[in-house]
Amino acid sequence: MAASGPAPATDARTTPRLSGLSLVMPAHNESQNLRWLLPHVHAVLQDLAERSEVIVVDDGSTDGTGEVARALAAELGMALKVVRHERKSGYGAAVGDGLRAVEMEYAAFCDADGQLDPADLRLLVPHLAEAELVAGWRTSREDPRMRSVTSWVFNNLVVLLFRLPVRDVDCALKIMRTDRTLARFQLRSHSALINAELYYQVRRHGGRIVQVPVPHHPRRLGRRSGGRLIPILRAIKELVLLRLRLLFG
Repeated sequence: MAASGPAPATDARTTPRLSGLSLVMPAHNESQNLRWLLPHVHAVLQDLAERSEVIVVDDGSTDGTGEVARALAAELGMALKVVRHERKSGYGAAVGDGLRAVEMEYAAFCDADGQLDPADLRLLVPHLAEAELVAGWRTSREDPRMRSVTSWVFNNLVVLLFRLPVRDVDCALKIMRTDRTLARFQLRSHSALINAELYYQVRRHGGRIVQVPVPHHPRRLGRRSGGRLIPILRAIKELVLLRLRLLFG
């Protein structure tokens, strides 16, 4: 297996321009954040790639998230797809369905809550020359204390069980070459475990992973949906089942 590890910070001015980039944004009741975030994403993608598209996965939202995304895209003249889940299906299901809808040579994903800046993809892109998957690791956490503790415990449990040499499993800022990653395996997790599954599958298929430090920002608007008991229990259940399947399958 190829090695994984952290990478030094990269000057954004040296970022190469990609041929085509699809950005997946899982969203549950994020209409407020999308109003300011999508114009920002549009400007970022124009700098990063010759061609680009945004895929908003509306995971059972009740606040018109998908409709707001479509209206903004029409105003901005940006290529956008909305994948709609009629009921909330889970973070992993949203990310997975978004990645399965990708059509460009490169695929990235970033949450629609604004806590990670899509502009920081500029720090990740230069490392695609040496890695199949490039991800951020958060230099600080701008979350409530209980969520940070829960995330720390889960992160260490995943690293221990799957022997992943990564610093921050759940940082939702990642980019990859679609033909070297998504074309080689299927992602099955419906919970936040999809991040660990992605890391594991890339390494299992001989790929290299690089992590780059990125800042984390406080949520501006809306209500967080992660860090609650039911999603945490679902992720732990999937964690155990995935490990058993890999051991005995």
